[in-house]
Amino acid sequence: MRAEILSIGTELLLGHITDTNAAFLAQQCAPLGIEVYYISQVGDNLDRLTETLRRARDRSDLVIMTGGLGPTEDDLSREAIAAVLGETPQVDPALEAQLREFFAGRGIQMPERNVKQAWVIPSVTPLANPVGTAPGWWAERDGKIVVAMPGVPSEMLRMWEHEVVPRLQTQTGATLFTRILRVAGMGESTVEERLGDLIHIENPTLATYAKRDAVDVRITAKGRTTDEARELVLAMEERARNILGEHVFGIDADTPQSVALRLLIERGLTLATMESCTGGLLSSLLTDVPGSSAAFRGGAVAYATDVKALEGVPEETLATYGAVSVETARAMAEAARARLSTSVGVSVTGVAGPDEQEGKPVGTIHIAVASDGKVSDTSQRFRGARTEIKWRAAITALNLLRLHLLR
Repeated sequence: MRAEILSIGTELLLGHITDTNAAFLAQQCAPLGIEVYYISQVGDNLDRLTETLRRARDRSDLVIMTGGLGPTEDDLSREAIAAVLGETPQVDPALEAQLREFFAGRGIQMPERNVKQAWVIPSVTPLANPVGTAPGWWAERDGKIVVAMPGVPSEMLRMWEHEVVPRLQTQTGATLFTRILRVAGMGESTVEERLGDLIHIENPTLATYAKRDAVDVRITAKGRTTDEARELVLAMEERARNILGEHVFGIDADTPQSVALRLLIERGLTLATMESCTGGLLSSLLTDVPGSSAAFRGGAVAYATDVKALEGVPEETLATYGAVSVETARAMAEAARARLSTSVGVSVTGVAGPDEQEGKPVGTIHIAVASDGKVSDTSQRFRGARTEIKWRAAITALNLLRLHLLR
């Protein structure tokens, strides 16, 4: 099946937002046996959108659209699909009732302009969107399929997984099973290099993707049945894990913070943090996980040197080694643990920039994890803008915590 991805929105052409939807969808199509030949972007102009859609439908079996399903005058995806198919939109009473119920549930009267989100045409099957107001469209006619989904990534992702993929699988005849291994402590090129010839196997297929918090290794297999595909994936997963070892920290939706917290909870341990250059980012990531209070007691943002002393870091350590040192990081972790009477303490100190500090270059980071009679630490130099250095420091701290608990 040949496909084209069509992203709609003038904001894309102006560079105000990045088209992450198209990248995600392109990655998702290959395991379904769908070949993406073209990716296009078009602004909120009915003539240009209709022309682009007509061309895409002429040369492809499947057109996947994102964006343009809102209620305003410049949301034109429905109008363009109707024009290309020569059909007239009409309000679907059931969809309209769902929309009004959606707004009523939030104590808001629905603006009448939202009624256009309840439009359908004869060739369209509406796609449910329980997390937003815009139903999607599955338009199938003359052996061609046009799928229209919201541009909001969270809405698009949910609709793609729950509404679109099951329908596409019936079209392609593919029975697939996918597992994603989440890898920390190595860059994408290193992961691919270590996996070696496994990357070139045709079934299951392996592909690596650099994400902000990890490198993902996607393993996808085709089989006559789901069980057959699953067995192929599990066998390949074992081979990949044997190669990547403890760098694999989780699967699928796992995050560095969710895995670290799960290990703490399983062991009946509690955690405290003391952060300097990350300014509370580590604590924020931990508390993003539902149920984190079962292990995470709290943390301190000890940004200034004298605040580190107030939080229990020995003044002798600070005077001898300075605020940016592995010795201070170790003392911070111990102090955090003592301050809140926890099993484990984690600390981050360093120089996020833009200027060097205590003669240490920008990007110098020291991290430590302390528990009863045991301390793990790492010192690294990160490149990038201030916010990127802070993010990488926090993610590295979570990985060090995981390794500390495993060892």
